[in-house]
Amino acid sequence: MTHVLRQRTKQQKMAGRGNFSNRLGFILAAAGSAVGLGNIWKFPFEVEAGGGAAFVLIYLIFCFLLCFPVMVTEIAIGRKTNKNAVGAFNALGYSKWNIIGKMGIVAGVVILSFYNVVAGWALGYFFEMAQGNFSVGKEFGSYVSNISTTGIYAVIFMALTAFVVSRGVSAGIEKGAKILMPTLIVMILGLLAYSLTLPNAMTGVKYYLIPEFGELNLKTIGGALRQSFFSLSLGMGTIITYGSYLSKKENIISSTVSVTLFDVGIAFLAGLMLFPLVAYSTGGDMSNIQGGAGLIFAALPSVFESLGAGLGSILGAFFFLLLSFAALTSTVSLLEVPVSYVVDEHKISRPKATAITAGVIFIAGLPSLVGNGYSEMFTSFVTYIGAEKPVGFMDFLGHLADCMLLLGGFLIVTFAGYVWKKENLNEEIAIGYEGYENSRVKIFIGFAVRYLCPALLGILFVMVVLSNFFGVDIIN
Repeated sequence: MTHVLRQRTKQQKMAGRGNFSNRLGFILAAAGSAVGLGNIWKFPFEVEAGGGAAFVLIYLIFCFLLCFPVMVTEIAIGRKTNKNAVGAFNALGYSKWNIIGKMGIVAGVVILSFYNVVAGWALGYFFEMAQGNFSVGKEFGSYVSNISTTGIYAVIFMALTAFVVSRGVSAGIEKGAKILMPTLIVMILGLLAYSLTLPNAMTGVKYYLIPEFGELNLKTIGGALRQSFFSLSLGMGTIITYGSYLSKKENIISSTVSVTLFDVGIAFLAGLMLFPLVAYSTGGDMSNIQGGAGLIFAALPSVFESLGAGLGSILGAFFFLLLSFAALTSTVSLLEVPVSYVVDEHKISRPKATAITAGVIFIAGLPSLVGNGYSEMFTSFVTYIGAEKPVGFMDFLGHLADCMLLLGGFLIVTFAGYVWKKENLNEEIAIGYEGYENSRVKIFIGFAVRYLCPALLGILFVMVVLSNFFGVDIIN
C-alpha cells in the first residue's frame, strides 16, 4: 500500500500536479475563487434592491439549498479522481460526460478573457488614485477606450495571475490565497471602520440592512436564487479542479460550509463598507443609487476627492488595491482550470502550460479590451431579439457565460444523481467524515442532488436564457 501511495505521488509530481498542504489552504483558495469583483459591486446592490436583510436571509437559504450540494458534488468528483474538470469524468468511466468539463473550461476561458480586462481597470485606478488623479472617474468612458493604457494594465494583471498559477498548487495558488485573502479581509475591515465615521454613514447602513419586507416578491426570490449560484464559482470546473488537490483526510462537508460562509461574509462586509461611502457622497440621498461598474469606476473617485487630496488619494488607492486583490483571487482560479487540463491531459509542464494558456486567453480578450468605445464593431456587437440597443462584446460574453455555468451545474448534479449514482457520491463524501452514513446530511445531499438542485437549476437556466437574450423576465 505504501508503495502504491509513493508511486501515485511520484506520478502526480511528474504530471505537474500537487496538493493543498492543509484544509485551510483549500478553503482560502476555493473562497478566493468565489470572492471577486461581483462581491464588491454587485452583491450589495442586490441586497438593497431585494429588501435589505430579508434578501440576505433568502440568499443564505439558497446558498445552502442549491449551492452547497453542488459544491459538495464537485469537490467529491475532483477528490475521487485527482483529475481536472475533463479528466475527472474520464477517470470515473463516463467519457461521454466529459462534455461537462469541456464546457466548464470554455466558460472559464470566456470569463477570464473579459474579467482580466476589468481587473486591469481596477489596477490602473489604483495607480491613478495614488497620483491623486480623481478626474479619471469623470472620464471613465475615455479611460476604458484608451487601449494603450488599459492594455498595459491588462497585460500586467494576466502576468500576475500566470505567475501565481505557474508556481503550482501549494507554492503558488495556496500560498497566494493565504496572503491575498487575509489581506483582503483586513483591507475591507479597515475601509469599513473609516467609512462608518463619515457624515450620513448610518443612513447608508440603514439603507443596506433594514429589511423592507414589501420588496419580497417572486422577482426578489429569483434574484436571490440567481445571485447565490453565480457567487460561488460553480458549474465551470473550478471546484472539481480544486477538489482534485484536496487530501482524503479532509471533511468535504465542513470544508464546503466554510467556503460558503467565507464568500457570503466577505460580500456582506463589502456592502457595509460601500454604502456609507455612497451615502456620504450623496449627502444621505439614497433615492437614485445604482450599483455596478459605473458606481465603482465613475462615481467613487469623486467620493475620495471630497475627502481631500491627501487622505482621498490614500483611501482611493487603498480601495482600488482591495478591488485588485479581490479580482486576482478569482483570475487565479479561472486560469487554473484550463492549465490543469493542459498539464493533465497533454503532459505539458506547468510553467509552459501556464504561459501558453495565459497568452491564448489574453488574445481572446482583445475584443473585450477594444469593445468599450475604441472599436465600434465590438462596442455595439449584437442586438438581441426585441432589444432597442445593441450590447457590447464584453456584455455578450458575460450573458453567454451565465448560461453556460447554469447548464454546467445542472449537468453535474444530474450526472452525480442519475449516472454516477448517489451511492458512489456518498462513499467519497464519507471519507474524512466519520458518521456521515447515518447523518441527516447524507439524506439531504441525496435528495438535493437527485431532485432539488436539478429542478432549481433547470428553472433558473431557462429564466436566465430568456432574460439575457430575449428580454423576457418571467418573474417580473
